[in-house]
Amino acid sequence: MNDHASIDADSAVPVDDTTEDVDVGALGCHAGAEQLKAAAEAKGKADVMARFEADYPTGPHDQPQSMCPAFGSLRVGLRMRRVATILSGSACCVYGLTFTSHFYGARRTVGYVPFNSETLVTGKLYEDIRDAVHEIADPDNYDAVIVTNLCVPTASGVPLQMLPKEIDGVRIVGIDVPGFGVPTHAEAKDVLSGAMLNYARQEATAGPVQAPREGVEDRPSITLLGEMFPADPVMISAMLEPMGLAAGPVVPVREWRELYAALDCAAVAAIHPFYTASIREFKEAGRPVVGSAPVGVEGTDAWLKSIGKACGVASDQIDGARNAFLGAIRGAAADAPIKGRITLSGYEGSELLVGRLLAECGADLRYVGTACPRTPYSADDAAWLEDHGVEVRFRASLEQDLAAFHEFRPDLAIGTTPVVQKAKEAATPALYFTNLISARPLMGPAGPGSLAQIVNGAIANKARFDRMTDFFDGVGTGDTAGVWEEVPPDRSQFRKKYAARVKISHNAVDAGESVGC
Repeated sequence: MNDHASIDADSAVPVDDTTEDVDVGALGCHAGAEQLKAAAEAKGKADVMARFEADYPTGPHDQPQSMCPAFGSLRVGLRMRRVATILSGSACCVYGLTFTSHFYGARRTVGYVPFNSETLVTGKLYEDIRDAVHEIADPDNYDAVIVTNLCVPTASGVPLQMLPKEIDGVRIVGIDVPGFGVPTHAEAKDVLSGAMLNYARQEATAGPVQAPREGVEDRPSITLLGEMFPADPVMISAMLEPMGLAAGPVVPVREWRELYAALDCAAVAAIHPFYTASIREFKEAGRPVVGSAPVGVEGTDAWLKSIGKACGVASDQIDGARNAFLGAIRGAAADAPIKGRITLSGYEGSELLVGRLLAECGADLRYVGTACPRTPYSADDAAWLEDHGVEVRFRASLEQDLAAFHEFRPDLAIGTTPVVQKAKEAATPALYFTNLISARPLMGPAGPGSLAQIVNGAIANKARFDRMTDFFDGVGTGDTAGVWEEVPPDRSQFRKKYAARVKISHNAVDAGESVGC
């Protein structure tokens, strides 16, 4: 809250008496990003918005064209044991988020606190959220309750920071994840992870905390920052063993008690380099942070050296780890070469790591686009790719990804759904990055063979695309697609008349007309 805020004694709801000119009830998802941001700042969220701008810089455009960012934080909470999730936002947004979460396999209830213009204006929404938290905070069932403000409650200044920190031993964590402040769902995972790490760090500072489910690790551990394929932490653990180190928890964690073990590490491996809020908490705990990951021969070599140096490991032990694994990775890459020109894009945050592995496996990689921002912990990977002739774009837009596809005319396009669609329309094999590439082992000796199998298989399907193109030749495209008794008339004049409007609607985020939440 700012210095001008006061408290309504009857409701205990913060009331900002400096913002009478903000029509909170009129706000909605249709409001532009700048209008929502200004409203949030006026209603006591200026510090939150400033933190988002610092942690997640937007770069050349406001927001990449990806899914609602709140899906990222929602997914993190739904994957955790004994954690309840409550959303506060427009009904259409909550419906879409819950539908998507269940589509991706969540079998958990998502709490929802509805609102209307009256409850927003009077502060009753905060009271409803507070009541919902008290109702659900049962220590027999939950360790924590995560409460998330979506766009409209954030813009309206709903003060989740005023919720009790704990109820009957159940921790209460409130976060704002507005589409006009958090650019991607990948970064929203960091918003929640950072908030939970902050809470857990304060608990650990105050006194004894719960031990990990598997017990306390005797060796110095390396916390792995960023979601990854389940086999990768196992492989990383094997690579760390010759140095006397162990792989610690993966953040985002799957259980609250893992947060303490994550903080109690020798160093942090920023596998996903954009977890800025989480990195801040680790640095507050005095933990060094190392970027990149053990992918390919050169990537693994550099990473093992960096981890060893950060943990004070003797040089002979570092060399032992290098000797044990670099030859195996080199052999795996030689046994599974990738031949073909490739463009790569995605919004998960591991795009540069996949690009390095593709290049080391022999692929003619021309372009890597990621919706995530450039950070100090992605610098080495970006420099390596650029030194190998790869164009790298941070905060890449769909238009830039498609422009790269048209410029480089790859044998395989790896990207988001719309990129894959455009590539297949052009009879080019394509793979969806999220489900088919990032959901595979990438680290150590397992990476080259895993990646080469699906990539080479896709490139080999070019002949099938050509046969389909020949088979459907003459059926038309766009408005003339299909079988017609008469070919539909050309409406080019109509199209020209509304070209400017169509252009804006196709990129409404950059135009400030939509925030995608």
